[in-house]
Amino acid sequence: MIETHAHLYAQEFDEDRPEMIERAEEAGVEKFYMPNIDHESIEPMMEVEDKFSNTIATMGIHPCHVEKHFEKQLYEVEDWLNKRKFVAVGEIGLDFYWDKSLMKEQKEALRIQIELAKKHNIPIILHCRDSFQETYEIVKEMKDEKLKGVFHCFTGNAEDAQKVIDLGFYLGIGGVVTFKNGGLAEHIPDIDINRMVLETDAPYLAPTPKRGKRNESVYLELIAQKIADLKQIPKEELINITSSNAKALFS
Repeated sequence: MIETHAHLYAQEFDEDRPEMIERAEEAGVEKFYMPNIDHESIEPMMEVEDKFSNTIATMGIHPCHVEKHFEKQLYEVEDWLNKRKFVAVGEIGLDFYWDKSLMKEQKEALRIQIELAKKHNIPIILHCRDSFQETYEIVKEMKDEKLKGVFHCFTGNAEDAQKVIDLGFYLGIGGVVTFKNGGLAEHIPDIDINRMVLETDAPYLAPTPKRGKRNESVYLELIAQKIADLKQIPKEELINITSSNAKALFS
């Protein structure tokens, strides 16, 4: 399995990070992609990447961390992208769940970071909480042959999924698929498996039956099993397909 979205550098893992990663490896997770969120997460993220050979950092500013005067933040992102190779620009996007006062700034920061991804010819990792349509419109408008990526934590319906797929993007499927009233599970049978990748968003959004607890990459197995059950295919087949998808996404 390939974990396409986990914040393994988060302080929630400071007490047992090596054991947590080992648990995931024993469950079959071979690679972990870590999206950055802000200025303060860069150093701990790099430390994790240095210490664990199968963890991979990406670079970007999460929409919830976009500030009123965000130019300095984006200069730092650009500086890092120029300094060394990253596999993706992320986690970027829009979030209108917590606060709508910086919608304009979030949109501008998203556009600039998309341009950076195109410049470096790497994919984007999109966050779109309560903002799927707005995020989709910006990506559609800026789409060209260079731009690819993933709509992380996808929670939409089959119609939304098809819009994403038509852009040539992937869908990050996580713990929400296991939630009783999450609304996603019923659409999984109608969504193309060749455009799905697995993720946990650890330490957040733990799947059922671990809901409410700290999420870990070891629970990727629970997500894989749920999707396989909904698709009525063996879990091993689901894992093979989603791992191939993840490799294509971050190639």
